[in-house]
Amino acid sequence: MGRLRQSNENGVLSLNNKQFFPFERNRYYVGKLLTSADFQAEQTYMGNKRRFLNEMLFGEGVVCGLGVYALDDVSLMIESGVALDSMGRELVLDHSVVRKLSAIDGFGSLESDCVSLCLRYEEKPEQPVYTVNRRDQEAYEMNRLREGVTFLLLDADKTALPAQPENEFFSRMQLYTDADYAVELSIPAFIPCGSRVRMTVTVTKRSERTLPFSMECVLQSPALTAEDGSHETKITVVDAALAEGEQIVRQVWLTAQQRPAQDSVIIAEPGGVDIRLAGQRVQISEKMTARAVIEQTDAEAIIERELGRVSLESREMAAGDTYIRLAELKLQRTQNNCIIESVQENGVKQYVRTNVGETQRRLLLAYYGSQHTAPVMVHAAEPDAQAEHTPSVPRDPLFATGLCEIPLNREAKPGPVFYSDEIMHGLGKGDVFVSLGFEYLSEDPKTNQMSRSIIYGKTDLFADEQAPVPKAELAVKVMSDRGSFMVAAKMLEETANALLMLRWMAYKIPAAGDKLESDLKGKRIAAMPPTIVMGTRDSRYFNVHFHNMEPCTLTYTLTEKGSGEITTDGVYTAPAREGVYEIRIACTDDPLISTYAYAVVKKNNEPEDEQSEEK
Repeated sequence: MGRLRQSNENGVLSLNNKQFFPFERNRYYVGKLLTSADFQAEQTYMGNKRRFLNEMLFGEGVVCGLGVYALDDVSLMIESGVALDSMGRELVLDHSVVRKLSAIDGFGSLESDCVSLCLRYEEKPEQPVYTVNRRDQEAYEMNRLREGVTFLLLDADKTALPAQPENEFFSRMQLYTDADYAVELSIPAFIPCGSRVRMTVTVTKRSERTLPFSMECVLQSPALTAEDGSHETKITVVDAALAEGEQIVRQVWLTAQQRPAQDSVIIAEPGGVDIRLAGQRVQISEKMTARAVIEQTDAEAIIERELGRVSLESREMAAGDTYIRLAELKLQRTQNNCIIESVQENGVKQYVRTNVGETQRRLLLAYYGSQHTAPVMVHAAEPDAQAEHTPSVPRDPLFATGLCEIPLNREAKPGPVFYSDEIMHGLGKGDVFVSLGFEYLSEDPKTNQMSRSIIYGKTDLFADEQAPVPKAELAVKVMSDRGSFMVAAKMLEETANALLMLRWMAYKIPAAGDKLESDLKGKRIAAMPPTIVMGTRDSRYFNVHFHNMEPCTLTYTLTEKGSGEITTDGVYTAPAREGVYEIRIACTDDPLISTYAYAVVKKNNEPEDEQSEEK
């Protein structure tokens, strides 16, 4: 029942042999003839013992470092660091490295756009040396084995966090199960006297069929009381339409009695469980119980005891794969390339907790306020039917904008059609409307400064302004299944411009369930002040006022390249050149609620009355 490696007959350590036991070490005696097998046994014994302790005492995960960053659209930087895999082996990356996405193992086998970057152990033989007394074998052998690491890309849905070994901490009761739905109750099997304990009821959709689910369940707990002091708890679910794999979780906090009880039970009587599938009632004929023991002890003692009771065989069977997940990558595929859209580490990495950082950990915890040891009671009353089964995933944005540059031949003449590259609009797959306008810079006679303008539609209607915009016929091809589009431009007159500069604005057509404009009526946000005057390379914060709505998370974006930088918190840093720059501010969950702010950047950075700018 082991998982560590041993040497083969040639002295090369096999990564496929995962045998742990038995642990055997050399027994030395006077006159013993030592061969290469004896020295290999010595190395195997010491290595296996060390890795066995690594696994038993620390587990698997990142010890330090190994941060992942996107350097550009196709390259990643992985910082130096240390990790332990499920076999207790040390994975040491002694210096930061840069890798092209296409050069990482597994890239050619990816099937999805959400992938995991993983780290795994690797050994390489080095230093070939000449061997003596080896007539029937090769004349050279590798003198060293260098321990190192390699990187691997896997589809995210094919990787998972390490499984936890089975233990007897929970007492479970199957309230209902069929091909479509499963309903399970769980509660800690051992409960301290007088303490609060969480009981969980989970409804899981098991099939692809569309089948609304409703449940009203009354649970009796003779030795546990609900918030109202009674010994009954009511769990309800109303017309939940779940997709395969989705869950509804109901959590209720109960309080144990003050005296020990060896045979405490949670009871579900047949008449107290009413389950309906698509409005049709399901007959429940059996009484169901979940048992728990109420003891005169504390929660920490129970947890330590139950974790310590897990057998070595159970821990071995729960061991996961031998790679360590470092980050999750979102990719965008174009016709000729695959680019990195985002890198996510939070929730992906699993860290190893060591005693070395315990002192620093306590010091850092002092910067956070005390937390409640007992979470707030979750009532069994029915919550909003829409919110109860909505998956907790971020909504796609509904609006995006950017610049499109189409190269033209020198002195492009009327007739030829010019095409842009494929443009990823960032709104995901689905129906998207794209509008195009001609963008140009001109001197504003009111401020005597260069300002940016965009003309949508026919440019010749603004002939009096003499806008430096060529006449062209435009068309857009939207690839709904790829989340991208292309622009075609046919010149209607000769132009000396080498580049056709277009501003594109994409709108996601809301699917069923998305908020419409009528739902957002009266809600708006405003930048305060909407215009600020600042010097080059200066930083300012854009504050926002909310009208007829609660404060929410905001998304700040720059509407053109080279206009500086802005953080996710709204701190804008001006570029090195003068100009007027536009910042779009939108509600993250409701992108239709948005506003614009403007930064007037001057090199002299002379103070001006911002109130006059605001007016």
